[in-house]
This record gives sequence, structure tokens and C-alpha cells, in this order.
Amino acid sequence: MTDRTIQTGADRKRIYLRIAGLTWPIVLQNLLSAAVTSADVVMLNFVGQEHISAVSLAGQYASVLFMVFYGLGTGVTMLATQYYGKGEMRAIEVVEGIALRFSVLVGAAFAAFAWFAPTAMMRVFTPDPALIEIGASYLRRVAPAYLCWSIVEIYLATLRSVGRVAIATVLNTVAFTLNIFLNAVFIFGLFGAPKMGAAGVALATSLSRVVELALALLVSARSRDVKLKARYFLLHNPLLFRDFVKMALPALVNDVSWGLAFSMYSVIIGQFLGSDMVAANSFVTQVRSFATVLCFSVASAGGILLGQIIGSGEMEEAERSASAVMRLTVASGAVGGVLILLFMRPVLAFADLTPLGKSYLRTMLFINSYYVMGAAVNTTLIAGVFRAGGDSRFGMICDTIDMWCYAVPLGFFAAAVLKLPPMWVYFLLCTDEFVKWPWVIGRYRGRKWLKNITRDDLFESKEEA
Repeated sequence: MTDRTIQTGADRKRIYLRIAGLTWPIVLQNLLSAAVTSADVVMLNFVGQEHISAVSLAGQYASVLFMVFYGLGTGVTMLATQYYGKGEMRAIEVVEGIALRFSVLVGAAFAAFAWFAPTAMMRVFTPDPALIEIGASYLRRVAPAYLCWSIVEIYLATLRSVGRVAIATVLNTVAFTLNIFLNAVFIFGLFGAPKMGAAGVALATSLSRVVELALALLVSARSRDVKLKARYFLLHNPLLFRDFVKMALPALVNDVSWGLAFSMYSVIIGQFLGSDMVAANSFVTQVRSFATVLCFSVASAGGILLGQIIGSGEMEEAERSASAVMRLTVASGAVGGVLILLFMRPVLAFADLTPLGKSYLRTMLFINSYYVMGAAVNTTLIAGVFRAGGDSRFGMICDTIDMWCYAVPLGFFAAAVLKLPPMWVYFLLCTDEFVKWPWVIGRYRGRKWLKNITRDDLFESKEEA
């Protein structure tokens, strides 16, 4: 064995250990996040299929909002990780302030619509009067959560960017645990509370988000460097603003475009495939969320690590780390597929669905057992590896073409025009991840994503903040 082989083996082990150190708190956080949504479905299962379906459809707005915050948080991560690797904390404060201005504006807009026009929002997804009534009640009560979420998500993205993943996980853990407890209280009317069904899920979400924001402010007060301050909203640096828009805008458009397109899957299912498919899809979504926790956590951890390495100027180290992240992604994607197959029997036994709904659920779970591999590879490369090097434009173009020029039109055509059986429509929708593999993998191998995006003259030029 040569010295070079020994060195490569040692480097690989060190990279794996660094990724693992960032991954486990993210895994815990993502598990808890999935557990909250799953708890909603499990508890509402005792209330009725209509409540499950209504919350599933109304929750699509939260999914879109999550994509907005995730895109803005990605902009923070892309710049903050590299500036942290460079040792420039002042730039991180400015980036955080820029992202907060955007996120609060969007969160407030969603909250206003949910409060004043929830019925109109539900009509987008379903013509069923019962689902509209239940969903509108849910949306009105969840409105405050949107505003709190807009602030917390950016602060947590900043904490993760500088390696404070564990702190972010603790905040989410408290909020998610409280959310699950309050779900039970308000759904079942425990401790003298009223039985509120779907509306109780929304109230629990809002209360837990308020508590999470309060805890974030407490952490900020005790932190020596990464703060959450009102004055950050006023920080301005034209160079960083341009960089943020250049990096974050494509990521934001990418995530929102993908999120809206994925929500259109729910529109197709709700408008053309019937309530049995809607209910079955609610369970499938929860199972898939658990099955993809590990691979998506590896993607997030890999992006943080790569950004810090690139910012410090160690390009060869970054390339080796990206290779390690990809190997871990493939392995975790395979694990996710196996987990879905293992979950199939207990999920089918638990789900309170019609015989037709259970038949749909069985086939949909099998399709997702291999679908998660496509999602794992694409998410790791587009949202993790590429963005760590500042390459967010490629993902925006790739995902927008794939979803809006291929998957969504194909789904509508198959359901509304060809009127194919529901399972054939669902199968076609689940080809979206594999169609873009050749371009995504080709981009990775071409190394065009590997760039240092930091500046040396941020606070020395005439455009100083």
C-alpha cells in the first residue's frame, strides 16, 4: 500500500467524520419535523378521512412557504458558510439581515391571505365543500405560524452556516415536541380543551412556532456572535446584496418553482383522481418524509461542509468531500427505499381508508421505494453540492424545465385528457426525478460548480455598509 493510498484513506475517513458530526443533529431535526406532520395524520385518522384530506391540501401552502424560506436560507448558507470559512463574521450579519427582509415580507403576505381569504385558498385545491370548510378553518388559525416561521428559519439557517447545527436542532426539538403534545390536546380535547379536529392542528402549530421564536431570541441574547437583532433589517451593503440576489434568487426561484409544481401534483390528484387518492397520498407523503430523512440530512450537512471548505480556499479538499457526500447519498437513498418497503405492511394495517384507498396506498408505497433514490441524488447535487459552490442557476433551470415542461403537463394530460387510471397517472408523475439525472450528474462531473464566491473588499470600498 502506497503512502498516497494511506493518505487518501485517512482523508476520506476524516471527511466522513466531519459529515457525520453535522449530519446527526440534522437527522434528528428532520425526523422530528416529519414526526409532527405524521402525528397530524395519525391523530386525525381517529377524527375522519375528510380532516386528513383537508389538512393535506391546506398544508400545500406551508409546503410552498417552506420552499421560499428554504430558498432564502440557502442564499444565507451559500454566502455565510464561505465567509465563515474565510473568518468574516461582519459579512454574515449583513447576509442575515438581507434574508430577513425578504422572508418576513413573504411570511406576512401568506399570513394575511390565510387570515382573510382561507376559503379562496382552499378552492384552488378542491371543489368539495366539506374539505373547503375544514381547510379554511385550518388556514385561518395557522396564519400566525407563518410570520414566526419567517424569522426563525433564517436565524436557524445562519446558525447552521457557522456549524451551530446542534443549537438549531435543540430549538426545533422543543418546538416540534410541543407541537405534537398540543396536537393531541386540541384534536382530542384533553385537559378540558375543546375538540377542534383540523383546526386544533393549526392552533398547535401556531403556538409552537411562537414558543420557537421566543427561544430563538433567548439563544440570540446568549450568543457571542450569531445574533437575531432588529438592526440587522437595516444593514446594507450593495456588494453583498447583489451577491445575495445573484445566488439566492435562482435558489429561491428553483425551490418555489419546484414546490409549486409539486403542489400541482396535489391539484391533479384532488381535482381528477378522487378523495381516496387524496387520502392515500397523505399517508404516502408521511412515509416518504421519514424514508428520506437520512439522505436529505446528508445533503444539508454536505452543503455546509463544502461551503466552509471552499471559502477557506481548499479546492482539492472540497472535491474529495463532494465525492464522499455522493457515496453517502447513494447509500442513504438505498436505505430509504428499504424502509418504505418495511413500513408498507404496518402502514396499510393502520390506515383507516376505504378498500380502494388501501389498494392505491400499497402501489404508491412501492413506487416510492425506488423514487427516493432519484430524489436523494438530485437533492444532494442541486441543493447541496452545487449551491455550496455558488452554482444555483443550473438547478433553477433544470428543475423548472423538468417540472413545468415535463411532469406537470404530463400529469394533467394523463389525468384530464387521457383519463388514465389513477395509478398510471401517479407513476408518470413519479418519473420527474429520473428524467433530469443525465444533466445533473453531468454537471457534477464537469466541476463547473466548484467556485469561491467570497469577496476581499466588502467593507473597504466606497459602497461600505
